[in-house]
Amino acid sequence: QDNSFEQFIINYCNEKLQQIFIELTLKEEQEEYIREGIEWTHIEYFNNAIICDLIENNQTGILAMLDEECLRPGTVTDETFLEKLNQVCATHQHFESRMSKCSRFLNDTSLPHSCFRIQHYAGKVMYQVEGFVDKNNDLLYRDLSQAMWKASHSLIKALFPEGNPAKINLKRPPTAGSQFKASVATLMKNLQTKNPNYIRCIKPNDKKAAHIFNDALVCHQIRYLGLLENVRVRRAGYAFRQAYEPCLERYKMLCKQTWPHWRGPARDGVEVLFNELEIPEEEFSFGRSKIFIRNPRTLFKLEDLRKQRLEDLATLIEKIYRGWKCRTRFLLMKKSQIVIASWYRRYS
Repeated sequence: QDNSFEQFIINYCNEKLQQIFIELTLKEEQEEYIREGIEWTHIEYFNNAIICDLIENNQTGILAMLDEECLRPGTVTDETFLEKLNQVCATHQHFESRMSKCSRFLNDTSLPHSCFRIQHYAGKVMYQVEGFVDKNNDLLYRDLSQAMWKASHSLIKALFPEGNPAKINLKRPPTAGSQFKASVATLMKNLQTKNPNYIRCIKPNDKKAAHIFNDALVCHQIRYLGLLENVRVRRAGYAFRQAYEPCLERYKMLCKQTWPHWRGPARDGVEVLFNELEIPEEEFSFGRSKIFIRNPRTLFKLEDLRKQRLEDLATLIEKIYRGWKCRTRFLLMKKSQIVIASWYRRYS
């Protein structure tokens, strides 16, 4: 019921993961259609980059304000941190606080004075400001590290490498928030280099019981996970896309004109192939560098035809090999018979 600093950074990570999900599905897919010259009507969706900026902006983000409070001289409390947030974030549409002097929240009795609320992509979450400063400092005093490093037990010594006198750093250790932000940035950079597959899990009820579906809970999750926008993009778009060269290489055996070799541009070869297979024109579109197939059943049909053709080719190869083997054996036997007959006539 009470969300503090720990839940705040967990939700920040969830926001970043949702952002990369949007980037690699909704945004990237629609931009690809435009790049490839495919006729496309843009589908609107909520981009949570504005919420990520509210949290992680280097100047006006909540984490930056928290670090500034932890590092500045003078009396620092959770209340002074909340005051700073109210000054900097008061006009932000996803930030809410009773102390922000904003008329929208002055009479909001569901929002205590010692809390602030963020409208995340998954809904509004209220955070108790108490403990934010202390938890963000996460200070491990140098004398404690040095004492542990001098321990005779090898494991304890290994756990406190910063206590080594040769590696003493007089700089203030990084805050918990900045460390977590750096870790999330590294994770995002790593994910951007991959081709991730997403599995969205829907919680059917809050009781963890079988065969019970709470319609309101399920619909709420479908909305905030962005599944509605995903379905709209998928239904309006194309299920499969592939560059012309690998597409022609994979399916060229299905057409006499492209098998075994196609002399010419790969796009022309794919066009000849699809015309030969009599695939309806509404089932595919030609982009600048890729072929786009609308329905999975068209792709399944191509795969079934390819599988059957490979079996036919395997049978043909087997037939030719058996014929060659039998003919070779026959010619050898014929040659031997001639030699034996000639020697027999000479003997007789």
